[in-house]
Amino acid sequence: MSGYTHPETLVDTSWVADHLQDPNVRLIEADEDILLYEIGHIPGAVKLDWHVDVQDLVSRDFVDKEGFERLMSRWGISNDTTIVLYGDKNNWYAAYSFWLFTQYGHKSLKILNGGRAKWEAEGRPYTKEVPHYAPATYHAQDADESIRAFRDQVAAGLKDPNRRLIDVRSPQEYSGELLHMVNYPQEGAQRGGHIPGAKNIPWATAANSDGTFKSVEELRQIYEDKDITPDKDVVTYCRIGERSAHTWFVLTQLLGYPQVRNYDGSWTEWGSLVRAPIEKP
Repeated sequence: MSGYTHPETLVDTSWVADHLQDPNVRLIEADEDILLYEIGHIPGAVKLDWHVDVQDLVSRDFVDKEGFERLMSRWGISNDTTIVLYGDKNNWYAAYSFWLFTQYGHKSLKILNGGRAKWEAEGRPYTKEVPHYAPATYHAQDADESIRAFRDQVAAGLKDPNRRLIDVRSPQEYSGELLHMVNYPQEGAQRGGHIPGAKNIPWATAANSDGTFKSVEELRQIYEDKDITPDKDVVTYCRIGERSAHTWFVLTQLLGYPQVRNYDGSWTEWGSLVRAPIEKP
């Protein structure tokens, strides 16, 4: 973790193991595969189901401030609790959760570097026991949407010479060859391709084979080689915002880029917009 701008936002497996009984630490598992938690999870961890827990019931949006407060209270989390997020797929949804929780102003947020894969590879314990915590009092701030991009903002910046778009999807999705990912038909769009001017830097290029984040030197080279530099206004996107939140985390927390927003509408929105410009090779 040497050299990261905010090394305090990452913890390793040993740190988590040492804090399993710490009442001021709450582990939250956020997976792409929502059945993994029931198969086994880190002792004391609660389950965040992205399909239910943080979604508005009517519009395509997140829970509002009051809904977020109820969720934190239900898990026994107060404003002073240290939250450690982890999950599968190299922490896709853990990073997505970090991004959302940041909007509502939670201060002590961390990600388990390497997620489930690292914990499992080291043979550390899992449990099927679901913890129950006494409700806590939680006060969220109004959502800080300065780290969130919306479609009109993306469209308005297409000709901005200081704007940089990062498409973190696979090259096949970026080219339009793959209209929707296998097993993810709900993330499809009417058209394939990418937003004009977007650079294709797949999210996984930032991760090592064990799921941990690459060194600061490696990360800088990945992005600076594509002219993604700290002085630029950067917007990340994928299909629904979870993979691009992983890149948002890398740029803001590990490399310290000051102007990065995650476009969570992403390709499921842009690829179905009437008359929205699309590029293909």
